[in-house]
Amino acid sequence: MTEKDHHAASTDEIDLVPLAVGRRVRNARTARGWTLDQLAERSRVSRRMIVNVEAGSNASLTTLLRLAQSLHVSLADLVADGGAEAPVLVSPAASRSPLWTGPAGGTGTLLTAADTPDMLELWEWCMEPGEEYSSEAHLPGTRELLHVRSGTLTLTVAEESHTLRAGDAVSFAADVQHSYSAAGARTARFTMTVLEPIARAH
Repeated sequence: MTEKDHHAASTDEIDLVPLAVGRRVRNARTARGWTLDQLAERSRVSRRMIVNVEAGSNASLTTLLRLAQSLHVSLADLVADGGAEAPVLVSPAASRSPLWTGPAGGTGTLLTAADTPDMLELWEWCMEPGEEYSSEAHLPGTRELLHVRSGTLTLTVAEESHTLRAGDAVSFAADVQHSYSAAGARTARFTMTVLEPIARAH
């Protein structure tokens, strides 16, 4: 396979991700007997956007989180490969693509998740200087644990800001609005674990 063929195959593989997300959103919605309008009202995502997502269009991380919460599933249920949980579940690097991309090329990637009664996720973030991601409040009881690997990060939780440098770690309640931003002149890299209570509906 030539380099050009390999790039085309990789592009085709990545393009399948939003199609799979759309199928899972539609299946979860119809399993609950909800119309598009009902899901739109519950999720605060417009009907047009839901139609686009179900058709396989790319969606923002905020949109995916809203849909997951309203459908009572984890974000991993929507974006990760399905299948029963195994004692050891390997997530190959080639199988992942960023769920958030910043204007300067930063990324937020869901590395892996566990099929537990609550949502348990491990993320890797890379933010270029000046980039920021703002998150809405998660469900009550949600906690985030964050470890800065390099650079300087500003974490703002309910309007209170904290400067975190390489090696610093933090645990905080994420059921309020919060944001992360690369504060210095260097790329900020950090890993994050999210534990969110979730009332799964089957």
